[in-house]
Amino acid sequence: MAHFRYQAKDSQGKLIKGVVEANSAQAAADQLLARQSVPIKIDETQVVKSADNKPLIAWLQPKVGLDEMIIFSRQMYSLLKAGIPIIRAINGLAETTTNPRFREVLKEITTQLEQGRNLSAAMASHKEVFHRLMISIVVVGENTGKLEDAFLQLAEYFEREQETRKRIKAALRYPTFVIIALIAAMFILNIFVIPVFAQMFSKFDAELPLMTRILIGTSNFFVHYWWLLLALMAASYYGIRRYLGTELGRLKWDRVKLRLPIIGSIIERSLLSRYSRSFAMVLRSGVPMTTGLSLTADAVDNAHMHQRIVEMRRGIEKGDSLLRVSRQSELFSQLVLQMVAVGEETGRVDELLQESADYYEREVDFDLKSLTAKIEPILIALVAVMVLILALGIFTPMWNLMSAIKGG
Repeated sequence: MAHFRYQAKDSQGKLIKGVVEANSAQAAADQLLARQSVPIKIDETQVVKSADNKPLIAWLQPKVGLDEMIIFSRQMYSLLKAGIPIIRAINGLAETTTNPRFREVLKEITTQLEQGRNLSAAMASHKEVFHRLMISIVVVGENTGKLEDAFLQLAEYFEREQETRKRIKAALRYPTFVIIALIAAMFILNIFVIPVFAQMFSKFDAELPLMTRILIGTSNFFVHYWWLLLALMAASYYGIRRYLGTELGRLKWDRVKLRLPIIGSIIERSLLSRYSRSFAMVLRSGVPMTTGLSLTADAVDNAHMHQRIVEMRRGIEKGDSLLRVSRQSELFSQLVLQMVAVGEETGRVDELLQESADYYEREVDFDLKSLTAKIEPILIALVAVMVLILALGIFTPMWNLMSAIKGG
């Protein structure tokens, strides 16, 4: 389709401008008339695309994060509960949001609603902003006439997700700063400090220890081939990103993340908490179990776990129980499996999955509080190794030279 830049007057006589996508100028005019806007000027225009075929302006704008989703869901719940029409509610939210990309998305949704589309279909046209899980909950809310309750569930879900992410970031802040400081110190030592000692050692016609020669050689590489080092780092980063962007690469990396020492178990339990909470929410909304598992598989944002959950869905489609496929997946602890068993027996799977999510969140919270204490010995060991290498490489030959001078 082509893009047309237009000027028109709305129903109140106010001049409005914008860009509309249509097959022809006449089709663009028909779209404007359907919005009760009188077109004044319509010209075909070109929209610059980025490499992934998205408009460049949208590509350069900030992403729509959890903060925007929480505010949007909370305000939609309040406005719909107060009886405000959907179009007026979303139009008002578009005027108040501070994210320019989200503002444009909400305006486009308003346009589609004015053309007769329902909210879920309008949101589905912006899958880069609205997750499948969110769209499905909105669909259920529309079909049951409880759209405000759907947005309340989404708001609570997003708030818990944001809280978990904040706890993880806070726990990783200290070790991240220490690692960055170590890397910065390594660069400074190799570029500024070691060359001074190398120049001093070169004045003495003495054989240097192996560790000193290694340090000097590494420093010379940093000083004379820094451009090559930067090129290798950039190429490695690009290559890793490209590989992780493939289906196989992401699957392997997501599997490795769950096996990392110390933090692997935290990541796994955090993902299982997200699975339990997401699955409980879709079941509580009335979504069928097989559909709910498909949506939950996308919500966990881990290719390895996504694969296991899809296998669970296939097992249920073949007639297996949720308990059986959950046990076969080898994802859950015995306590959670017992909750699933009781949930199936009593018909309260969603409630017990919610309990399972709370259990995993408590486990993650406890591990995050003790994470710094677990990582500190590793960081101290890294600093000790770095100091030992410097001591062996720099101070040992200095002591030998001092001993030689005193002996002479």
